Amino acid sequence: MKVLKFGGTSVGSAESINTLIDILKRESQAEQKPVFVLSAMSGITNLLAETAEQAALGESFTGRLADLEIRHFDAVKKLVDIHNQNPLLTRLKIYFNELEDLFQGVLTLRELTPKTRDLILSYGEKCSALMVSRIALQSVPGALFVDASTLVKTDSSFGQAKVITQLTDLLIQEFYRENTDKTLIVTGFIASDDAGNITTLGRGGSDYTAALFGAALNAEAIEIWTDVNGMMTADPRIVKKAFSLTDVTYTEAMELSYFGAKVIYPPTMIPAFLKQIPIVIKNTFEPEFEGTVISGKAQPSGHPIKGISSINQISVINLTGSGMVGKAGFSGRLFSLLAREQINVILITQSSSEHTITFAVHPADAPKAKALIEQEFELELLAKKLEAAHIEDDLAVLAVVGENMKQTPGMSGKLFHALGRNGVNVRAIAQGSSEYNISVIISANALSKALNAVHDAFFTELNKTLHAFCLGTGNIGKTLFKQLYNHSKQLREKNKIQVKIAGISNSRKMTFNAEGLSLQNWEQNLNEKGEAANIDEFFDRMVGMNLPNCVFVDNTASPLPVAFYERAFKANISVVTCNKLANSSGYAQYRNFKDTAIQRGVDFFYETNVGAGLPIISTLKNLMVSGDHVQRMEAILSGTISFIFNNFKGDASFHDVVKMAQEAGYTEPDPRDDLRGTDFMRKVLILSRDSGYPMEASDIQIENILPQSCLDAQTVPDFYAALKAEDAYFNELKERAEREKKVLRYIGKLENGKAVISLQMVNENHPFYMMSGADNIIAFTTDRYYERPMVVKGPGAGAEVTAAGVFADLINVGAN
Repeated sequence: MKVLKFGGTSVGSAESINTLIDILKRESQAEQKPVFVLSAMSGITNLLAETAEQAALGESFTGRLADLEIRHFDAVKKLVDIHNQNPLLTRLKIYFNELEDLFQGVLTLRELTPKTRDLILSYGEKCSALMVSRIALQSVPGALFVDASTLVKTDSSFGQAKVITQLTDLLIQEFYRENTDKTLIVTGFIASDDAGNITTLGRGGSDYTAALFGAALNAEAIEIWTDVNGMMTADPRIVKKAFSLTDVTYTEAMELSYFGAKVIYPPTMIPAFLKQIPIVIKNTFEPEFEGTVISGKAQPSGHPIKGISSINQISVINLTGSGMVGKAGFSGRLFSLLAREQINVILITQSSSEHTITFAVHPADAPKAKALIEQEFELELLAKKLEAAHIEDDLAVLAVVGENMKQTPGMSGKLFHALGRNGVNVRAIAQGSSEYNISVIISANALSKALNAVHDAFFTELNKTLHAFCLGTGNIGKTLFKQLYNHSKQLREKNKIQVKIAGISNSRKMTFNAEGLSLQNWEQNLNEKGEAANIDEFFDRMVGMNLPNCVFVDNTASPLPVAFYERAFKANISVVTCNKLANSSGYAQYRNFKDTAIQRGVDFFYETNVGAGLPIISTLKNLMVSGDHVQRMEAILSGTISFIFNNFKGDASFHDVVKMAQEAGYTEPDPRDDLRGTDFMRKVLILSRDSGYPMEASDIQIENILPQSCLDAQTVPDFYAALKAEDAYFNELKERAEREKKVLRYIGKLENGKAVISLQMVNENHPFYMMSGADNIIAFTTDRYYERPMVVKGPGAGAEVTAAGVFADLINVGAN
């Protein structure tokens, strides 16, 4: 036979009770009839407790009592045939009249004792079990209401009574033998002492009742029916990617439930554990789902952990002082004191020097614990051997749990890497020698981010989620969104990465969505529904959303976003940028960005600063990381200038080629902005700095391509006129190169700490001789690549390749 327990949501409404009745009918057809244990309707226990507490303060209880009646009466009227309603309504009304008398007594005396409180709370289970048993009788002959307080015997510790197991087992076994032909529908949570006074079993008491019945009757299984699909890898309300576990061991379930997994409570498992009875967590609203089996031995799992549990509000008490060092019995005095006063200690950690003890309690217990400590250790405090207890509030506990942890090296490293990378500061750590659990105390406001980040780190077969905030919606930004949308499936399947664009802004509008903005119609939504853009507000919102694995993507050429990079790093947000201004301004700023990113454990990727999508910066980084030494770099890093000189041959004039480049969209509106070499200089400066040289822009020599008359022209038409007038000058350069069987190339060179950009003539033996279109090229001459330089060549301009470079940087953040 089986024992099935149904939680408050399973009896919370007429619809859910109907579902429960379907399960009850199906299970009651078994050869050995199961036992059904019921909680109060959802919210009723809290309602009874609040009503009693308000009555003790002198407030009226009639409104709340009326709400209680209405919920039960409505369910009866919907689910019971009209000619059978009166007997049940009358019986329920008797209960409500008894409750009214109890509330009136509390109101009159202005006193609510634990004994009275237990008696009041018992009516929640009595009403629900009575109601369901009578509804079931319509389709299940022999359905019998059972008041468990007559069978489950406890001491008189009201509110958290201790079960007298041997007597309880005998009473349950005898009652079951006498009613084997009946379908027993039993109240959970409630019991009684030797004097017949009603007691309650505390948090998770209905689960405990089911376990007591299961153990007493040697059930084949104890099923806990609730509103979720079994035990989850994390709280699904916080971690959207949490999934159900097929099986866990008693130890794992105990650890998970102790640290906040509310589908089951630790005391529930003790009777089942002693008898090795499997506990199955099922979903009333998805009865076909297999749920989670808790047993002595779980099936092998590929995951290093089983789940991540959490308590979202705790307080920490710190005790410090020399009087604890080497003092035998100090911890015993401390924790015996707390135990005597019913203060539950959630977590304990102590420094190896014994100078500090830190322990966590529920926030409501913290002031009482502090007062007790000051009273117990008064002499030590007066003698200055112990400092006053210090309370820290607004903290949370996160725990990773699993039996596989002790067999898998690097568990702590993976946990702390995920937390550190997301800027989650760990206030205290606890790990038992069994290695089933690593628990950390963190700020409560960081819990959501921490849970999601740790879940991504440990369950690697799931897609890691990056939350990107993108500034700039020009050609590069638009193309990036298109590429992300087109390749989202491939990213999920091959790279195990999901990129959510959580924020978009341009100079006019901005919009946000923590669940990810649609990349199909982002532009329409931004224009129609976006709020007024404000870069300060954009950064405040990005930081304030407190999402895990955040990346700020700067797709602008503006100096404004650069001012916020350091703040992003300090908020543990990685930065991906195609904006060259960040790294080509003052060296102090460049160094500060690099150092801050390293200190905070986040990424600063800017591959597209040099060569668009070409892997130039990453190649240089890999050479240096591997111990190679760059002797010389030569590069053509301007797609515009590359296009001009690749086409300046034959009969073409320099004037016509520049005009063609502008018409093809390769130049700025004023071509001199390209031909001055300023953009080229920024790229050479960035490469020089990445090579280890603390250079400023003024340290780079730039040879002008243009004669002074062209530079002095007042307007663009005047510039073209001056350029036409200088045909002889440019033709002479071209003809000289052709005579020497060379070609003109505008080349940046870094050697021995000196950087020069100049117009050169190179022959066919030079790697830059064969160029076409707007290609960029760079040659690295290193200790290892000395005879034949390493060459990187390809398109160095254009929205597609630049966006692809930003895309690659974004995915590289996800890989870390």
